[in-house]
Amino acid sequence: MALIPSVTKLVIFVYVIFTTIFCIALVAVSASSFQFQVGGERGWIKPSGNETQTHYDKWATNNRFHVGDTLYFRYRNDSVLAVNYTDYKNCIVLNPISKFSDGNTVLRIDRYGFYYFISGQPGHCKGGQKLVIRVMVQSSEVAKTPRTAPSPKANTGDSGDYDGWGPPSLMNSTIKRSNSTASRFLSFLGGVLVILSSFIVL
Repeated sequence: MALIPSVTKLVIFVYVIFTTIFCIALVAVSASSFQFQVGGERGWIKPSGNETQTHYDKWATNNRFHVGDTLYFRYRNDSVLAVNYTDYKNCIVLNPISKFSDGNTVLRIDRYGFYYFISGQPGHCKGGQKLVIRVMVQSSEVAKTPRTAPSPKANTGDSGDYDGWGPPSLMNSTIKRSNSTASRFLSFLGGVLVILSSFIVL
């Protein structure tokens, strides 16, 4: 009977260790992505004055986007259209991949490559309210896939659709996506838990 209290203490010890490691893993997962407010403090608005073709270009150039990050579009009396390269280049609003008009749109970046956005309001896109971002390939992805994302300048056709890539995912801004490092860590943690539980059974 003296063995039972020591087994109980071991189970409690393993539970406390697992809970602590799990909480640390949750913090690591939530820190692995970033939410960008498109256009900075000004939000998604039609540029004015001299900045018509440079406002969003400068903003995108000053940021580095990765899979798992989110884009937050804040706007009023406007919309956000996710489009292909041709529609982006020519400001065509008739056939978007996705359309959002809620004023607070959060889009999750779920692949690397290029994303194209324009305003759905007449004249806004031609006035400079359009955005192209390039999502960087993470080093773990480079090892798996030797291909790089195509450049819009390298495209000689008019389609602009690169390998059938679709629009970004719409998601709630409170949910964050884990990266591959966090996933591997949680898998390792599960393996350790299985090993520890086998010792408890013995």
